[in-house]
Amino acid sequence: MKLKQTLLRQGLAAIAAVFLVQPAPIMASSHREAPITALDHTADITDWYAFVSPEHPDRVVFIMNVDPFLEPSNGPNYFPFDPGVLYEMKVDNNRDGLPDITFQFRFTTQITNPGLFTGFVGNLAGISPITSLTGPGAAGINLLQTYTVTMVKPGLTEDLGSGQTLVAVPSNVGPRTMPTYSTLYQQGVNTLNNGMRVFAGTVADPFFVDLGAAFDSLNFRKAVGGGVLPAAIDADDAHNYAPNAVAGFNVNSIVLEVPIAMLTSDGAIHAASDKNAVIGSWATTSRQQLSVLRLLTGEAGAWTQVQRLGNPLINELIIGTGSKDRFSTDVPTNDAQFSNFVLNPLLATVFSSIGIPVPPAPRTDLLLLVQYMAPICPGCGAADAGPIADLLRLNTGITPASTTPKRLGFLAGDLNGYPDGRRLTDDVIDIAARAVGGILVSATKYGTAIGDGVNLPAVTPGTTFPFVTAAYSGHDSSHNAGPGQQGCAGQPSNVCPSQ
Repeated sequence: MKLKQTLLRQGLAAIAAVFLVQPAPIMASSHREAPITALDHTADITDWYAFVSPEHPDRVVFIMNVDPFLEPSNGPNYFPFDPGVLYEMKVDNNRDGLPDITFQFRFTTQITNPGLFTGFVGNLAGISPITSLTGPGAAGINLLQTYTVTMVKPGLTEDLGSGQTLVAVPSNVGPRTMPTYSTLYQQGVNTLNNGMRVFAGTVADPFFVDLGAAFDSLNFRKAVGGGVLPAAIDADDAHNYAPNAVAGFNVNSIVLEVPIAMLTSDGAIHAASDKNAVIGSWATTSRQQLSVLRLLTGEAGAWTQVQRLGNPLINELIIGTGSKDRFSTDVPTNDAQFSNFVLNPLLATVFSSIGIPVPPAPRTDLLLLVQYMAPICPGCGAADAGPIADLLRLNTGITPASTTPKRLGFLAGDLNGYPDGRRLTDDVIDIAARAVGGILVSATKYGTAIGDGVNLPAVTPGTTFPFVTAAYSGHDSSHNAGPGQQGCAGQPSNVCPSQ
């Protein structure tokens, strides 16, 4: 009997060795620039936004985008959220770099008709019943995703949906399958407890950047000054002068609108001069430590962080490649270990080598991005700075201006823009590059107009919740903003420059 038990244990151990996978940390960062992001793209946070709502100035809007470069026509299953990922939005409201409020999102996938060969179907002969999609749950949605929203605070865990069925808006397959996609999209907006609103679904990627030029060793187009923008282009917030690499691609988006009074430490709304008006936020994705192949069952064990994102481009432009993976899986309060990347950024040395004047290290001016201090927190004293922590800080007391947002945000005198939070129209590529160049030290001495010539998103963001725009159609998908193609309204004949 003992021999049989021993053999049985050995056999089970062998099976476990084959089917149970305890992964090494899978790390990622914005738009797939961390070393092994491509291995876990559904957990890749492309962008994190936080801004006071221009529609309801007593509320804050958080937007978490994941899974980059979704080709709209890439069926048959398209791009559902990953049920194996825990998506979280985290808020620090007492300047200690730790989460005081966490919003958790979990997704569940249902296949309503296992016999169909595609996730979605419209007026196709031979399949009955056939009806075009008119909303969540309508016939035709074969791959249906629902989700839950949970708020976690010390001593409190609350299901914000109060039992209602929240449905994620699927990708826009095309006019035969989804002839009223705009209606379907609007039905993705749901009201939660306490007047909160939520949206989840596939949308047009609002990010904008000339990735091809940036990652070819900063080989920016000659038509935009080779990376130093001529004054006329720099002043133009309404046109693009270089190709936007993410134009035409979709991304999965979770949008949450929360009353400011639910976010501050004392439940009150504060003036901009009050330190309690300022919150820090970031997004994370996590997987359970033990994964079992789908042939058997699902996941088990404690959650392990896969990625985080606070300020845009910190991991991309500041953190060294050898440290990106550790940065992605660590917590903000441990960011002092990465402080040298901030105080002496390599990118600043690169700028200096090509003749752009930059301040000498240590670059204490960049601590603005990783601590609570003026001008984002004018009420913060030295004792309020908190630990070195990569959080996207937002002053909830600054009411959105009625004028058109300026793409350079704070640098252009628009106090609602990055690095005070981040809006969909903030040109974080140009802003971050100029911050590294030293503009926060002296706009006169170090104010080189560094930029890629992509000044706005391919699709104009909405002015009302959920602010992100409906997904590109798979049937009509096209990427017409590449080099040598149409898509750059600021250039002759709208053609994007190649060189």
